[in-house]
Amino acid sequence: MTEIFSIDKYNLQLENKITRLKTIFSEFSLPELQVYSSPISHYRMRAEFRIWHDGENIYHIMYDKETKKRTRIDDFPIATKLINQAMKAILPLLENNQLLRHLLFQIDYFSTLSGQLLITLLYHKKLGDDWIAEANKLKQQLAEQGIDANIVGRASNQKIAIDVDYVDEALPIFDKTFIYRQVENSFTQPNAAVNIKMLEWAIEVTKGLSGDLLEFYCGNGNFSIALAQNFRKVLATEIAKASVYSAQHNIAVNEIDNLIIARLSAAEFTSAIKKEREFNRLQGINLDDYQCQTVLVDPPRAGIDSDTINILKSYNTIIYISCNPLSLRDNLQQLIETHNIKHFAMFDQFPYTDHVESGVVLHKKIDIVIPNND
Repeated sequence: MTEIFSIDKYNLQLENKITRLKTIFSEFSLPELQVYSSPISHYRMRAEFRIWHDGENIYHIMYDKETKKRTRIDDFPIATKLINQAMKAILPLLENNQLLRHLLFQIDYFSTLSGQLLITLLYHKKLGDDWIAEANKLKQQLAEQGIDANIVGRASNQKIAIDVDYVDEALPIFDKTFIYRQVENSFTQPNAAVNIKMLEWAIEVTKGLSGDLLEFYCGNGNFSIALAQNFRKVLATEIAKASVYSAQHNIAVNEIDNLIIARLSAAEFTSAIKKEREFNRLQGINLDDYQCQTVLVDPPRAGIDSDTINILKSYNTIIYISCNPLSLRDNLQQLIETHNIKHFAMFDQFPYTDHVESGVVLHKKIDIVIPNND
C-alpha cells in the first residue's frame, strides 16, 4: 500500500476539501457542516482501464489528462478487492487468447458490496459468434479461479452480454437491506460505503415531513426507494430508459408500494405539472393525486436550469444533492430568495481527488408567498 493510502494523508486531503467547500459557500448563512468520510482504500465499485498491447503482453494503463503520460496499472488500491483480484486474473487469460485480445482497447470493471462482478471488454472490431464462444470460456476460466463474473462485449453500435448485463447490489441502510439492480454503462454511485451514508442522511433529514415526495433525476431509484418509508407517496422522474427499467425492477424487488417512476426529463415534468403539455408517458399517473411538499434533486454537474429552479421554489422542502459545489452555489443564490438552508453535508465520494459531493436541505421561509405564474 503506497503512502497516499495512509490515514494521515487521507485526513489532510479531507480537511482541505472541507476548507474549500466552506470557502465556496461563505456568502451563505449555513448550519454546521456534517462531514461523511470514506474508507481510505478499496472503496470504488467501478474502474475503467485502457489496454496497452506490448508484443505478446497486455497491460492495464491510465492516462494523465494534463501530461498525457501513460502509466501501467498492475493493482488499483482504490478499487474493491474483487476488482483487483479480477484485474490480475484476466490479463494472462486474454494474453493467451488471440481472438479475445485482438483489437481490445479497454476493460471496465463493475462490482458490488454483495460480491457480484461485471466485466466489459471494449473492441475496435465487430463481435461475432466466435467471440461469444471464447467469452464463455473466459467466464469459466475466471470461475475456476474463484471469480464469478459476467462478461459483456462492446463494439461500435454493438453490445453482447454473456448471461446478464447488470449486477444486483445490497445496501444495508439502518435496519433494512435495499436491493438495487445496476445496469452496465448506466450511472450509479461509485462509492457504496459513502452512498450508504448519503441515504441514511437523507432518511434522517426527511423524518417527520408531511405530504408526498417528488424526485427529479432519480436514476435507478437510489434515493426514492430508500426515502419512500418517510412519505405517503413518491413520484420520481428519470429520462434514461435503462435507469427507468432498473428503477422499476428495484421498486418491485424491494416491495415498495407507494413509489411510481415517470420517464420524463425535469423540463418535461415541469411542462406537465404546469399543464402546458400532455405526455403519453404519464398515462395512468394523475398528477393531481399527489400533494408533493418535498422535492429531491440530484442533477448533473451543470446544475439546475432556471425554469426548474422556479418550480422548486414552490415546495416547502428542497433536498439538493450535488456533485459540483460551484453549480450548487449558483443555484442556491436563487433558492435562498424563498428558502432557508437547514442542513448542509459533505460526502467524500471521491477520495484523493478534488471532487466533492454535497447535500443541502432548504425549508421555505414562512413569510414568503410564491406568485402563481399561470
